[in-house]
Amino acid sequence: MTTTIQERDGQLVAVFEGRLDTAAAVQTEKDLQPLESCEGKDIILDCTTLDYISSSGLRLFLNVLKMAKAKGRQVFISGMNNDIRNVFTMTGFINLFELK
Repeated sequence: MTTTIQERDGQLVAVFEGRLDTAAAVQTEKDLQPLESCEGKDIILDCTTLDYISSSGLRLFLNVLKMAKAKGRQVFISGMNNDIRNVFTMTGFINLFELK
């Protein structure tokens, strides 16, 4: 699992590549820490190359959403494949995030 943070067009983009399972969640949480400085920037969680997400991964996404909303920022999810979209739909997370 690889997580990369980039700045694009005034937004912070977290790009996820691989399987975001329980084993990868600890490192991914550390990789997402730069998003805490999202003052004035919205966040995009780019799932284009994300193959799998577990409940631990969903928790990380929810933590990013809570942190960003507390700062008045929005969180968008882009590039969900059908498997990831099904997980988000079954858990109700699809209603929490804006999709791009």
